Amino acid sequence: MPVVRAGRAFDGVRPLHGGAAVFVENGRIRGVEPATAPVPDGWEVADFPDGTVLPGLIDMHVHLCGDSRNGALDRLAGYTGAELDAVIDQALRDQAAAGVTTVRDLGDRRWTVLERRDRGPERGVPEIVAAGPPITSPQGHCWSMGGEASGPDGLRAAVRERADRGADVVKVMGSGGVMTAGTEVAHCQFGDDDLRLIVEEAHRAGLPVTVHAHGLAAIEQAVRAGTDGIEHCTCLTESGVRIPEELLDALARQEITVCPTLGKAAGVEPAGPVLATLKRFGMTLEDREGHAAAMHRAGVRLVSGADCGISAGKPHGILASSVACLVAGGVPAADALASATSRAAEECGLGDRKGLLRAGHDADLVVVDGDPLADIGALTRVAAVMIRGAWAAAEGRR
Repeated sequence: MPVVRAGRAFDGVRPLHGGAAVFVENGRIRGVEPATAPVPDGWEVADFPDGTVLPGLIDMHVHLCGDSRNGALDRLAGYTGAELDAVIDQALRDQAAAGVTTVRDLGDRRWTVLERRDRGPERGVPEIVAAGPPITSPQGHCWSMGGEASGPDGLRAAVRERADRGADVVKVMGSGGVMTAGTEVAHCQFGDDDLRLIVEEAHRAGLPVTVHAHGLAAIEQAVRAGTDGIEHCTCLTESGVRIPEELLDALARQEITVCPTLGKAAGVEPAGPVLATLKRFGMTLEDREGHAAAMHRAGVRLVSGADCGISAGKPHGILASSVACLVAGGVPAADALASATSRAAEECGLGDRKGLLRAGHDADLVVVDGDPLADIGALTRVAAVMIRGAWAAAEGRR
Protein backbone atom coordinates (compact mmCIF):
# COMPACT_ATOMS: atom_id res chain seq x y z
CA MET A 1 0.00 0.00 0.00
CA PRO A 2 1.49 3.37 -1.01
CA VAL A 3 2.11 6.47 1.03
CA VAL A 4 2.75 9.68 -0.90
CA ARG A 5 4.82 11.99 1.32
CA ALA A 6 5.72 15.56 0.37
CA GLY A 7 7.34 18.48 2.14
CA ARG A 8 4.40 20.72 1.20
CA ALA A 9 0.70 20.10 0.61
CA PHE A 10 -2.37 21.92 -0.71
CA ASP A 11 -5.56 20.11 0.25
CA GLY A 12 -7.79 21.65 -2.43
CA VAL A 13 -8.73 24.67 -0.33
CA ARG A 14 -5.70 25.68 1.72
CA PRO A 15 -2.08 24.71 2.38
CA LEU A 16 -1.34 22.06 4.97
CA HIS A 17 1.60 23.48 6.88
CA GLY A 18 4.38 20.99 7.38
CA GLY A 19 3.47 18.95 4.31
CA ALA A 20 1.53 15.71 4.26
CA ALA A 21 1.74 11.94 4.12
CA VAL A 22 -1.21 10.63 2.10
CA PHE A 23 -2.03 6.99 2.83
CA VAL A 24 -3.67 5.16 -0.09
CA GLU A 25 -5.60 1.91 0.08
CA ASN A 26 -7.84 0.26 -2.53
CA GLY A 27 -7.87 3.32 -4.76
CA ARG A 28 -8.94 5.73 -2.04
CA ILE A 29 -7.29 8.01 0.48
CA ARG A 30 -7.23 6.19 3.78
CA GLY A 31 -5.80 9.11 5.72
CA VAL A 32 -3.81 12.34 5.54
CA GLU A 33 -1.15 12.87 8.19
CA PRO A 34 1.68 15.39 8.67
CA ALA A 35 4.76 14.58 6.62
CA THR A 36 6.63 13.80 9.85
CA ALA A 37 4.12 11.15 10.93
CA PRO A 38 5.55 7.62 11.34
CA VAL A 39 4.71 5.14 8.58
CA PRO A 40 3.69 1.69 9.83
CA ASP A 41 5.34 -1.43 8.48
CA GLY A 42 3.91 -2.69 5.21
CA TRP A 43 3.45 0.71 3.58
CA GLU A 44 5.60 1.73 0.59
CA VAL A 45 6.68 5.38 0.76
CA ALA A 46 7.06 7.59 -2.30
CA ASP A 47 9.00 10.51 -0.87
CA PHE A 48 9.09 14.06 -2.32
CA PRO A 49 10.74 16.25 0.33
CA ASP A 50 11.00 19.28 -1.99
CA GLY A 51 7.64 18.78 -3.65
CA THR A 52 4.01 19.68 -3.08
CA VAL A 53 1.20 17.13 -3.09
CA LEU A 54 -2.21 18.31 -4.29
CA PRO A 55 -5.50 16.69 -5.28
CA GLY A 56 -5.43 15.61 -8.92
CA LEU A 57 -6.26 18.48 -11.25
CA ILE A 58 -9.61 18.72 -13.04
CA ASP A 59 -9.74 20.31 -16.49
CA MET A 60 -13.25 21.71 -16.84
CA HIS A 61 -13.24 22.34 -20.60
CA VAL A 62 -11.66 19.82 -22.94
CA HIS A 63 -12.32 18.37 -26.38
CA LEU A 64 -10.94 14.84 -26.25
CA CYS A 65 -11.80 14.39 -29.93
CA GLY A 66 -9.47 17.29 -30.80
CA ASP A 67 -6.00 16.26 -31.92
CA SER A 68 -4.18 19.37 -30.58
CA ARG A 69 -3.30 20.62 -34.06
CA ASN A 70 -4.60 23.62 -35.97
CA GLY A 71 -7.84 22.72 -37.74
CA ALA A 72 -8.65 20.01 -35.18
CA LEU A 73 -12.39 20.65 -35.14
CA ASP A 74 -12.59 20.75 -38.93
CA ARG A 75 -11.08 17.26 -39.10
CA LEU A 76 -13.56 15.64 -36.74
CA ALA A 77 -16.16 14.72 -39.34
CA GLY A 78 -13.61 12.85 -41.45
CA TYR A 79 -12.15 10.60 -38.77
CA THR A 80 -12.82 6.87 -38.79
CA GLY A 81 -13.85 5.29 -35.51
CA ALA A 82 -10.35 3.88 -35.03
CA GLU A 83 -8.72 7.24 -35.73
CA LEU A 84 -11.01 8.97 -33.26
CA ASP A 85 -10.26 6.37 -30.60
CA ALA A 86 -6.53 6.96 -31.12
CA VAL A 87 -6.98 10.73 -30.74
CA ILE A 88 -8.91 10.25 -27.49
CA ASP A 89 -6.30 7.81 -26.15
CA GLN A 90 -3.50 10.29 -26.79
CA ALA A 91 -5.50 13.16 -25.30
CA LEU A 92 -6.08 11.24 -22.07
CA ARG A 93 -2.38 10.30 -21.84
CA ASP A 94 -1.34 13.93 -22.34
CA GLN A 95 -3.78 15.11 -19.69
CA ALA A 96 -2.59 12.53 -17.17
CA ALA A 97 1.05 13.44 -17.77
CA ALA A 98 0.17 17.02 -16.84
CA GLY A 99 -1.38 16.03 -13.50
CA VAL A 100 -4.99 16.06 -14.73
CA THR A 101 -6.96 13.18 -13.21
CA THR A 102 -10.48 14.20 -14.33
CA VAL A 103 -11.64 15.93 -17.50
CA ARG A 104 -14.98 17.50 -18.39
CA ASP A 105 -15.51 16.97 -22.11
CA LEU A 106 -17.71 19.67 -23.64
CA GLY A 107 -17.45 18.89 -27.34
CA ASP A 108 -18.01 15.28 -28.32
CA ARG A 109 -18.32 13.94 -31.87
CA ARG A 110 -21.52 11.86 -32.11
CA TRP A 111 -21.27 10.43 -28.56
CA THR A 112 -17.81 8.91 -28.96
CA VAL A 113 -16.44 10.33 -25.69
CA LEU A 114 -19.58 9.50 -23.74
CA GLU A 115 -19.33 5.91 -24.96
CA ARG A 116 -15.68 5.86 -23.86
CA ARG A 117 -16.75 7.06 -20.41
CA ASP A 118 -19.30 4.25 -20.23
CA ARG A 119 -16.59 1.61 -20.61
CA GLY A 120 -15.66 2.41 -17.03
CA PRO A 121 -12.49 3.80 -15.44
CA GLU A 122 -9.21 2.65 -16.95
CA ARG A 123 -6.07 2.22 -14.86
CA GLY A 124 -3.99 5.38 -14.76
CA VAL A 125 -6.37 7.28 -17.08
CA PRO A 126 -8.35 10.42 -16.15
CA GLU A 127 -12.01 10.01 -15.31
CA ILE A 128 -14.38 11.52 -17.88
CA VAL A 129 -17.34 13.81 -17.25
CA ALA A 130 -19.19 14.03 -20.57
CA ALA A 131 -21.68 16.36 -22.25
CA GLY A 132 -21.98 14.59 -25.60
CA PRO A 133 -22.29 16.77 -28.71
CA PRO A 134 -23.09 20.39 -27.79
CA ILE A 135 -26.57 21.59 -28.73
CA THR A 136 -26.14 24.14 -31.50
CA SER A 137 -28.27 25.86 -34.11
CA PRO A 138 -28.38 24.51 -37.71
CA GLN A 139 -24.92 25.14 -39.18
CA GLY A 140 -24.02 26.82 -35.88
CA HIS A 141 -20.78 26.64 -33.95
CA CYS A 142 -19.41 23.06 -33.95
CA TRP A 143 -22.36 21.79 -36.00
CA SER A 144 -20.18 18.95 -37.31
CA MET A 145 -20.19 17.33 -33.86
CA GLY A 146 -23.78 16.26 -34.51
CA GLY A 147 -25.73 18.44 -32.07
CA GLU A 148 -27.80 20.64 -34.39
CA ALA A 149 -31.34 21.27 -33.14
CA SER A 150 -34.07 23.86 -33.66
CA GLY A 151 -37.65 24.56 -32.71
CA PRO A 152 -39.30 23.65 -29.40
CA ASP A 153 -39.82 19.98 -30.29
CA GLY A 154 -36.31 19.59 -31.66
CA LEU A 155 -34.73 21.23 -28.62
CA ARG A 156 -36.76 19.13 -26.19
CA ALA A 157 -35.73 16.00 -28.07
CA ALA A 158 -32.07 17.05 -27.95
CA VAL A 159 -32.19 17.44 -24.18
CA ARG A 160 -34.06 14.15 -23.75
CA GLU A 161 -31.48 12.31 -25.82
CA ARG A 162 -28.69 13.60 -23.59
CA ALA A 163 -30.58 12.56 -20.49
CA ASP A 164 -31.38 9.13 -21.93
CA ARG A 165 -27.74 8.56 -22.89
CA GLY A 166 -26.55 9.52 -19.40
CA ALA A 167 -24.80 12.80 -20.16
CA ASP A 168 -23.41 14.50 -17.06
CA VAL A 169 -24.08 18.06 -18.28
CA VAL A 170 -25.81 19.76 -21.21
CA LYS A 171 -23.57 22.03 -23.28
CA VAL A 172 -25.21 24.71 -25.43
CA MET A 173 -23.55 26.90 -28.03
CA GLY A 174 -25.14 30.21 -27.09
CA SER A 175 -23.02 32.29 -29.48
CA GLY A 176 -20.99 31.64 -32.58
CA GLY A 177 -17.42 30.49 -32.20
CA VAL A 178 -13.98 31.45 -33.40
CA MET A 179 -13.26 28.00 -34.84
CA THR A 180 -16.40 27.63 -36.98
CA ALA A 181 -16.42 29.64 -40.18
CA GLY A 182 -19.66 31.43 -40.91
CA THR A 183 -20.70 31.88 -37.26
CA GLU A 184 -20.63 35.19 -35.42
CA VAL A 185 -18.93 35.24 -32.03
CA ALA A 186 -20.70 38.42 -30.90
CA HIS A 187 -24.23 37.23 -31.75
CA CYS A 188 -26.71 34.82 -30.14
CA GLN A 189 -27.48 31.52 -31.86
CA PHE A 190 -30.84 30.98 -30.10
CA GLY A 191 -33.73 33.16 -29.05
CA ASP A 192 -34.49 33.80 -25.39
CA ASP A 193 -37.42 31.38 -25.35
CA ASP A 194 -35.38 28.61 -26.95
CA LEU A 195 -32.51 28.89 -24.51
CA ARG A 196 -34.87 29.07 -21.55
CA LEU A 197 -36.63 25.95 -22.84
CA ILE A 198 -33.30 24.05 -23.01
CA VAL A 199 -32.40 25.06 -19.46
CA GLU A 200 -35.82 24.18 -18.06
CA GLU A 201 -35.91 20.80 -19.84
CA ALA A 202 -32.40 19.95 -18.63
CA HIS A 203 -33.20 20.93 -15.06
CA ARG A 204 -36.35 18.79 -15.16
CA ALA A 205 -34.11 15.90 -16.17
CA GLY A 206 -31.72 16.67 -13.31
CA LEU A 207 -28.94 17.93 -15.58
CA PRO A 208 -26.94 21.16 -15.23
CA VAL A 209 -26.43 23.40 -18.27
CA THR A 210 -23.35 25.31 -19.32
CA VAL A 211 -23.48 27.80 -22.20
CA HIS A 212 -20.66 28.66 -24.61
CA ALA A 213 -20.93 32.45 -24.86
CA HIS A 214 -18.43 34.94 -26.27
CA GLY A 215 -20.78 37.81 -27.02
CA LEU A 216 -22.11 39.99 -24.23
CA ALA A 217 -25.63 39.54 -25.63
CA ALA A 218 -25.30 35.74 -25.40
CA ILE A 219 -23.94 35.94 -21.85
CA GLU A 220 -26.79 38.17 -20.71
CA GLN A 221 -29.23 35.82 -22.43
CA ALA A 222 -27.75 32.84 -20.59
CA VAL A 223 -28.10 34.66 -17.28
CA ARG A 224 -31.77 35.43 -18.02
CA ALA A 225 -32.34 31.78 -18.93
CA GLY A 226 -31.01 30.60 -15.55
CA THR A 227 -28.04 28.58 -16.78
CA ASP A 228 -25.68 26.94 -14.30
CA GLY A 229 -22.44 27.78 -16.08
CA ILE A 230 -20.93 29.94 -18.80
CA GLU A 231 -17.91 28.98 -20.88
CA HIS A 232 -15.51 31.71 -22.09
CA CYS A 233 -17.67 34.66 -20.89
CA THR A 234 -15.63 36.97 -23.12
CA CYS A 235 -18.17 39.84 -23.17
CA LEU A 236 -17.66 40.88 -26.79
CA THR A 237 -19.69 43.69 -28.34
CA GLU A 238 -19.45 45.37 -31.72
CA SER A 239 -17.51 48.21 -30.07
CA GLY A 240 -15.11 45.99 -28.11
CA VAL A 241 -15.15 44.21 -24.76
CA ARG A 242 -17.57 45.43 -22.08
CA ILE A 243 -18.30 43.84 -18.69
CA PRO A 244 -21.17 45.73 -17.01
CA GLU A 245 -21.21 45.84 -13.22
CA GLU A 246 -24.80 44.59 -13.26
CA LEU A 247 -23.65 41.49 -15.14
CA LEU A 248 -20.97 40.75 -12.54
CA ASP A 249 -23.59 41.21 -9.82
CA ALA A 250 -26.00 38.83 -11.57
CA LEU A 251 -23.35 36.15 -12.13
CA ALA A 252 -22.41 36.25 -8.46
CA ARG A 253 -25.98 36.50 -7.15
CA GLN A 254 -27.25 33.61 -9.29
CA GLU A 255 -24.15 31.53 -8.47
CA ILE A 256 -23.40 30.95 -12.14
CA THR A 257 -20.02 29.27 -12.56
CA VAL A 258 -17.70 30.77 -15.18
CA CYS A 259 -14.92 28.87 -16.94
CA PRO A 260 -12.94 31.62 -18.74
CA THR A 261 -10.91 29.04 -20.75
CA LEU A 262 -7.62 30.88 -20.29
CA GLY A 263 -4.20 29.46 -21.07
CA LYS A 264 -2.16 28.49 -24.10
CA ALA A 265 0.85 26.41 -25.02
CA ALA A 266 4.20 27.98 -24.21
CA GLY A 267 5.82 29.64 -27.20
CA VAL A 268 2.72 29.47 -29.40
CA GLU A 269 1.34 32.89 -30.25
CA PRO A 270 -2.24 33.55 -31.38
CA ALA A 271 -2.73 33.10 -35.10
CA GLY A 272 -5.44 32.59 -37.69
CA PRO A 273 -9.02 33.16 -36.51
CA VAL A 274 -7.94 33.63 -32.88
CA LEU A 275 -5.58 36.47 -33.76
CA ALA A 276 -8.19 37.99 -36.06
CA THR A 277 -10.76 37.95 -33.26
CA LEU A 278 -8.36 39.56 -30.78
CA LYS A 279 -7.58 42.33 -33.27
CA ARG A 280 -11.20 42.85 -34.24
CA PHE A 281 -12.28 43.46 -30.64
CA GLY A 282 -9.09 45.20 -29.48
CA MET A 283 -8.40 42.54 -26.89
CA THR A 284 -5.22 40.95 -25.55
CA LEU A 285 -4.68 37.78 -23.58
CA GLU A 286 -3.62 39.96 -20.65
CA ASP A 287 -6.98 41.73 -20.89
CA ARG A 288 -8.74 38.39 -20.52
CA GLU A 289 -6.68 37.58 -17.44
CA GLY A 290 -7.69 40.90 -15.90
CA HIS A 291 -11.35 40.31 -16.75
CA ALA A 292 -11.30 36.93 -15.00
CA ALA A 293 -9.75 38.52 -11.91
CA ALA A 294 -12.46 41.20 -11.95
CA MET A 295 -15.06 38.43 -11.89
CA HIS A 296 -13.29 36.83 -8.95
CA ARG A 297 -13.28 40.11 -7.02
CA ALA A 298 -17.00 40.47 -7.70
CA GLY A 299 -17.63 37.08 -6.10
CA VAL A 300 -18.17 35.11 -9.31
CA ARG A 301 -17.40 31.42 -8.98
CA LEU A 302 -14.52 30.55 -11.34
CA VAL A 303 -13.27 27.16 -12.49
CA SER A 304 -10.32 26.41 -14.75
CA GLY A 305 -10.44 24.73 -18.14
CA ALA A 306 -8.11 25.22 -21.07
CA ASP A 307 -10.37 24.40 -24.06
CA CYS A 308 -7.79 21.71 -24.80
CA GLY A 309 -7.43 19.89 -28.07
CA ILE A 310 -8.74 22.50 -30.50
CA SER A 311 -5.43 23.82 -31.89
CA ALA A 312 -1.66 23.92 -31.53
CA GLY A 313 -2.10 26.80 -29.11
CA LYS A 314 -4.60 24.79 -27.05
CA PRO A 315 -3.18 21.25 -26.87
CA HIS A 316 -4.14 18.71 -24.25
CA GLY A 317 -2.24 18.98 -20.98
CA ILE A 318 -2.00 22.78 -20.48
CA LEU A 319 -4.34 23.23 -17.52
CA ALA A 320 -1.42 24.61 -15.47
CA SER A 321 -1.35 27.55 -17.89
CA SER A 322 -5.04 28.24 -17.24
CA VAL A 323 -4.42 28.37 -13.51
CA ALA A 324 -1.33 30.54 -13.97
CA CYS A 325 -3.34 33.02 -16.06
CA LEU A 326 -5.73 33.55 -13.14
CA VAL A 327 -2.79 34.30 -10.88
CA ALA A 328 -1.28 36.65 -13.47
CA GLY A 329 -4.56 38.56 -13.57
CA GLY A 330 -4.62 38.99 -9.79
CA VAL A 331 -6.46 35.95 -8.39
CA PRO A 332 -4.74 34.64 -5.21
CA ALA A 333 -2.85 31.43 -5.83
CA ALA A 334 -4.91 29.37 -3.39
CA ASP A 335 -8.15 30.41 -5.09
CA ALA A 336 -6.66 29.70 -8.52
CA LEU A 337 -5.60 26.22 -7.39
CA ALA A 338 -9.06 25.59 -5.94
CA SER A 339 -10.53 26.45 -9.36
CA ALA A 340 -8.86 23.30 -10.71
CA THR A 341 -9.38 21.07 -7.67
CA SER A 342 -12.10 21.41 -5.01
CA ARG A 343 -14.28 23.97 -6.80
CA ALA A 344 -14.05 22.07 -10.08
CA ALA A 345 -15.02 18.83 -8.37
CA GLU A 346 -18.07 20.47 -6.84
CA GLU A 347 -19.12 21.87 -10.21
CA CYS A 348 -18.85 18.39 -11.78
CA GLY A 349 -20.98 16.87 -9.02
CA LEU A 350 -17.95 14.95 -7.76
CA GLY A 351 -17.23 16.96 -4.63
CA ASP A 352 -17.96 13.99 -2.39
CA ARG A 353 -15.02 12.01 -3.77
CA LYS A 354 -12.64 14.27 -5.71
CA GLY A 355 -10.86 17.61 -5.44
CA LEU A 356 -9.70 17.33 -1.82
CA LEU A 357 -7.03 15.53 0.18
CA ARG A 358 -9.58 13.83 2.44
CA ALA A 359 -10.00 10.35 3.85
CA GLY A 360 -12.51 8.45 1.73
CA HIS A 361 -11.89 10.47 -1.43
CA ASP A 362 -10.47 8.92 -4.59
CA ALA A 363 -6.69 8.66 -4.47
CA ASP A 364 -6.23 11.19 -7.29
CA LEU A 365 -2.95 12.96 -6.50
CA VAL A 366 -0.38 15.08 -8.25
CA VAL A 367 3.04 15.98 -6.88
CA VAL A 368 4.91 18.96 -8.34
CA ASP A 369 8.44 20.16 -7.78
CA GLY A 370 8.42 23.36 -5.74
CA ASP A 371 5.63 25.36 -4.13
CA PRO A 372 2.79 26.49 -6.46
CA LEU A 373 1.44 28.83 -3.79
CA ALA A 374 4.66 30.83 -4.00
CA ASP A 375 5.44 30.14 -7.67
CA ILE A 376 2.44 29.04 -9.73
CA GLY A 377 4.87 27.89 -12.42
CA ALA A 378 5.64 24.90 -10.20
CA LEU A 379 2.35 23.42 -11.40
CA THR A 380 4.04 22.63 -14.72
CA ARG A 381 6.82 20.67 -13.01
CA VAL A 382 4.93 17.41 -12.50
CA ALA A 383 6.90 14.84 -10.55
CA ALA A 384 4.25 12.16 -9.99
CA VAL A 385 0.60 11.47 -10.80
CA MET A 386 -1.70 8.95 -9.15
CA ILE A 387 -5.20 8.23 -10.47
CA ARG A 388 -7.55 6.18 -8.27
CA GLY A 389 -4.56 4.75 -6.46
CA ALA A 390 -2.58 3.76 -9.58
CA TRP A 391 0.52 5.58 -10.76
CA ALA A 392 -0.10 7.22 -14.13
CA ALA A 393 3.57 6.83 -15.16
CA ALA A 394 6.28 4.29 -14.44
CA GLU A 395 7.12 4.36 -10.75
CA GLY A 396 4.89 7.38 -10.38
CA ARG A 397 7.42 9.71 -11.98
CA ARG A 398 7.77 11.50 -15.31
